[in-house]
Amino acid sequence: MMTDTSTRTRVLTGITTTGTPHLGNYVGAIRPTVQASRSSTTQGFYFLADYHALIKCDEPARIQRSTLEIAASWIAAGLDPERVMFYRQSDIPEIPELSWFLTCVTGKGLLNRAHAYKASVDKNNAAGNDPDADVSAGLFMYPVLMGADILMFKAHKVPVGRDQIQHIEMARDMASSFNHLYGEHLVLPEAVIEESVALLPGLDGRKMSKSYDNTIPLFSSSSQLKKLISGIVTDSRAPGEAKDTDGSALFQIYQAFASAEETATLAKAYADGIGWGDAKQMLFERIDRELAPMRAQYEELINNPGKVDAILLKGAAKARELATPFIQELRHAVGLRALASYNRSGTQDTAKTARAAAPSFKQYREKDGQFYFKLVDGQGRVLLQSSGFASPKDAGQAIGQLQQNPETALANLNQHVALGDGVIDSELSTALAALQAELLEKAKSKG
Repeated sequence: MMTDTSTRTRVLTGITTTGTPHLGNYVGAIRPTVQASRSSTTQGFYFLADYHALIKCDEPARIQRSTLEIAASWIAAGLDPERVMFYRQSDIPEIPELSWFLTCVTGKGLLNRAHAYKASVDKNNAAGNDPDADVSAGLFMYPVLMGADILMFKAHKVPVGRDQIQHIEMARDMASSFNHLYGEHLVLPEAVIEESVALLPGLDGRKMSKSYDNTIPLFSSSSQLKKLISGIVTDSRAPGEAKDTDGSALFQIYQAFASAEETATLAKAYADGIGWGDAKQMLFERIDRELAPMRAQYEELINNPGKVDAILLKGAAKARELATPFIQELRHAVGLRALASYNRSGTQDTAKTARAAAPSFKQYREKDGQFYFKLVDGQGRVLLQSSGFASPKDAGQAIGQLQQNPETALANLNQHVALGDGVIDSELSTALAALQAELLEKAKSKG
């Protein structure tokens, strides 16, 4: 039985649509992602980042082709669109709208520190050019769009490589800034670093990458796969001479596909002096055995792009069931509201005024690097102020405790919180009781 979606951890992964998936992508990202998507404890969000592709590529046909190839690859590799949220970024109009909301609360100084932007500036400075030469606003704003991708679906976990950690930290900063101004709406995500992710060598022994032109396309034909494998660089040792597994690209690729027993067999063959031609044949047979069933489905999808489109559009419709009401909530929070709700006295109708007057927590980060929160009433008066926490997660957990079990939480957090100026205990108790009641009401409505 699948876990209720309200209690499942949301995990979000995206891939930019600028290239053809290769064996390195499969081993390092596609295969582990598909395996993780089958967990009953998580709710997966997998998307094709075609808006991001526009920053890197100005070839429309290439972006379209890459979108088709990546979508077909994920499905052929076993991703079940019925089980997860599988969609194309550009099919969710709420994402660029949220990106603008985030743009309005994100300091330029934060974006100045983005690694990709700094690298471009450093390159220009080294060449004696204007620091921003050939730097598009798209490159500069890339972290904001990525933040919108993540925050739109309230992702809890975002698997990334170490070079992407900064983007998750920036998304957290954006969410904190928004929540500080408009109330607790955005969930602060956490980066998940996969230390064991396999980095596959390419045909020349360097990391497999389209930048090095040393890749083996994931769904090459069987004959093309064999031809490419035969071109893997090896040393000059002849048949009968013992060969080293360390540093052997051929062995490393084989190991990424084979079982421990199969790997041990090839290692022994290396020690016994297997010829490179025979070793490459073993590698071809092992990879082809795993990919052949997937290749058939991949080819069927590639030859029927309308079917892939239908799958992505269905996934987008499902994702928008979450995105559309959420963006309406955010529009209301920032003041983009129906004018019919406004009266001549400058206030909203009674029901909405009551909601606006409800107490709320605001979480934020100060210049000292610590994370704080405060509880304010509808007029912005501070009822409870926290001291600094080392991480936003710790501050968020304290807020959660105060909402769920106020009396116990206040006792446990006694050293970390203080009443606002002029606030008495009964005022705080009333506010916390109202928040607890609201939380219980929401839980009932979901149930």
